[in-house]
Amino acid sequence: MQKIILTGDRPTGKLHIGHYAGSLKNRVELQDSGNFDEIYIEIADAQALTDNADNPEKIRQNVIEVVLDYLACGIDPKKTSIFIQSAVPELCELTFYYLNLVTVSRLERNPTIKDEIKLRGFKTSIPAGFLAYPVSQAADITAFKATLVPVGEDQLPMLEQTKEIVRSFNNIYGKTLVEPEILLPKNKLCSRLPGLDGNAKMSKSLGNCIYLSDSEEEVKKKIMSMYTDPTHLKIEDPGHTENNPVFIYLEAFSNASHFAKYWPEFQNLDELKKAYEKGGIGDMKVKKFLNNVMEETLKPIRERRKYWENHIKEVYQILKDGTEKARQKAIETTKEVKAAMGINYFENDSWIKEQENKFN
Repeated sequence: MQKIILTGDRPTGKLHIGHYAGSLKNRVELQDSGNFDEIYIEIADAQALTDNADNPEKIRQNVIEVVLDYLACGIDPKKTSIFIQSAVPELCELTFYYLNLVTVSRLERNPTIKDEIKLRGFKTSIPAGFLAYPVSQAADITAFKATLVPVGEDQLPMLEQTKEIVRSFNNIYGKTLVEPEILLPKNKLCSRLPGLDGNAKMSKSLGNCIYLSDSEEEVKKKIMSMYTDPTHLKIEDPGHTENNPVFIYLEAFSNASHFAKYWPEFQNLDELKKAYEKGGIGDMKVKKFLNNVMEETLKPIRERRKYWENHIKEVYQILKDGTEKARQKAIETTKEVKAAMGINYFENDSWIKEQENKFN
């Protein structure tokens, strides 16, 4: 069996450092490992429309923005196929078939969906397409016969639902679909960075992000205004590092070389934490250190993005080629699914012969 990866993002805005720490960095490492036969990254525009149907222009304008972020982070179109979900209609077809294998009550119990419904304030006015989001994800994953799906912990319920759909389909129609394995981030802190405002989630919709495309000045301004420890009023006060966004970001991005270069007084983050918790270190000094770390991380990403911004026709062609390749793969899987279900009426003459025998 081939080893295949599928992952992706909703194009509702530019990607931020939470995306980078939680998935993009890992995707590049997996891509460059040489351990996989095929890698697909989906621009999930159709799924993004499930809660943005009244503003499709928002999705349309952010497709290229997301692709630029991919390329800036090191996604290589020679190794990875980037495609647009809505340009692969077979994914909608598979979603329709899979909807018959899951109940509404099961979808309503999905923890990720419940959290997202609460976040968006849908209450009882839940778009049917949004409720069926996990089924659409199952269609995406199975269409490409993905054997590995890198996700954050918050997406685990979605992947478990995919596994349920795969098992149901294979039990009813015969083994056709591939059940994927789940890959979680090695560093759990990276799976969901908190927002700059201390909110538990960094989110485009909440506006509490550092974007990968932010300028050096914008990043510095955001870091210097970050929420820290509200009890750390004076430099000599003992500070708290737990649930402190500045230290969580340092946990995700800093390493020993950063300390050697920018703060040689400490060898590593553990030493800095102990000193901060003891008292005697001001928040602004820690933020300045974080800014140096983030600038070292983001500068090469920003420079690569600038290159691709000046080569938009190439970006368009990369997206077009990736989508064409993805569609061919999805067409093959859809044919297999329809054959297993016995609804491939015109693929061969077996169905009409069956009908002739039935009536003669």
